[in-house]
Amino acid sequence: MSVELKAPRRAGVLREEPTIFEVGSRGRVGHSLPPLDVPEADLSKIPESVRRGPIDGMPEVSEVDVVRHFVRISRLNYAVDLGLYPLGSCTMKYNPKINEELARVEGLARAHPMQDPETVQGCLRVIWELEKSLRQITGMPRFTLQPAAGAHGEMVGILMVRAHHVKSGRPRSTILVPDSAHGTNPASAAMAGYKVEQIPTNARGCIDLGALRAKMTEDVAGLMLTNPNTLGIFEEEIEGIVASVHEKGGLVYMDGANMNALVGVARPGDMGIDVLHLNLHKTFSTPHGGGGPGSGPVGVSKVLEPYLPTPLVEESSGRLVLAENRPDSIGRVSSFFGNFGMHVRALAYIRSLGPDGLRMVAERAVLNANYIRAKLKDVYPVAFETPSLHEAILSDKLLEPKGVRTLDVAKRLLDYGFHPPTIYFPLVVHGAIMIEPTETESKAEIDAFIDAMRAIAAEAESDPEMVRKAPHTTPIGRLDEAEAARRPRLRFTPRED
Repeated sequence: MSVELKAPRRAGVLREEPTIFEVGSRGRVGHSLPPLDVPEADLSKIPESVRRGPIDGMPEVSEVDVVRHFVRISRLNYAVDLGLYPLGSCTMKYNPKINEELARVEGLARAHPMQDPETVQGCLRVIWELEKSLRQITGMPRFTLQPAAGAHGEMVGILMVRAHHVKSGRPRSTILVPDSAHGTNPASAAMAGYKVEQIPTNARGCIDLGALRAKMTEDVAGLMLTNPNTLGIFEEEIEGIVASVHEKGGLVYMDGANMNALVGVARPGDMGIDVLHLNLHKTFSTPHGGGGPGSGPVGVSKVLEPYLPTPLVEESSGRLVLAENRPDSIGRVSSFFGNFGMHVRALAYIRSLGPDGLRMVAERAVLNANYIRAKLKDVYPVAFETPSLHEAILSDKLLEPKGVRTLDVAKRLLDYGFHPPTIYFPLVVHGAIMIEPTETESKAEIDAFIDAMRAIAAEAESDPEMVRKAPHTTPIGRLDEAEAARRPRLRFTPRED
């Protein structure tokens, strides 16, 4: 394998940055105020209970110190606006800035959630039109937009499944979860009060239909599947899977985190799915990461519609109202309507692309992922030969004999100016490297990433120690991550002068 080893393409003036407490010196200040031209207030008359005293150890810094410190820190922060963010199953795509502009329109951004519905008809119209768009895209009859994130949507969906079975007089006790599902799926089922049983993956990377049928009894409330699954593979026997669950009276939940591969091409409702959550902050391009903000609307089939959280937006005589009188509802699951700003951004994204544009999203996401897979599989073998969709699952199988592991590859990528992909997930693949380029990356950016990955594979052959000790160009080198997780340093200790 002949690969030219390239220097990091995003090199800059980087240095280890001290904390703000270590930047200044005694007596340094960031302000100079003129003499008072009014009488000085007597602070002694303010009760001590509401008067802040001196704060020990506060940094003493000038304006220049503060500005340069935080600008230098900001340059160390990686974001999708800087380059490829190849995290698998996360769909970290570029966010069109027009979405941000629209979300900041004063009538939308400054509306109060407790206003009378008559005074916020525009906001309710955004919610109503977004729901109608999501219905058309997914084939699900109704949605709730209350859930604040994907995992929240999972739990809401399973609570509706439980409510349905309780109403029918057969509560049931078990949820089946494939080993290729997202990790939050079993957690959501457990939080809803169910036992979780695992369904294995077959040799093609799909649900083992025989194992599913063997476990599918009348005590099983339903199946939680991810489609495409976390191997990036579409469930080829989806019709048989759904039929097997329905035959025993169970319901099928679909994790829609990977909907970026299907939007405009295939609809979960047409597959017989009973409940589906979407990630507006993934598929529909609203910003996410670092804990939020997110939005996880849940769509349901007719059988689960009575159990949707309240209130729901309904149209009546040309006006939009909040429907509260729903006796079988599982109740409110978040304050008001979740993250309304995310609804504005998602609707802007959907309307700006239209049906043809949404289909192009899926097609280009799949093309980009398969291009990466084809260009790298000789040095990072694929986990399954089954065709993949929006993400490529590779492995470190050929690097292991040299003592190089997936974690080493991820760390070395930092030296080449790239954020690492998802590693060691899904768990069913040893040494997994999970790459999702999304549709927003150009061929030039993807080629640069491919070159970096191939260069690292070449280094693993010629100089494995270089890879094992990476990163080399970042302000801080290889960390002891286990020690950091077990004993994090959370407190600042003031220096002694």
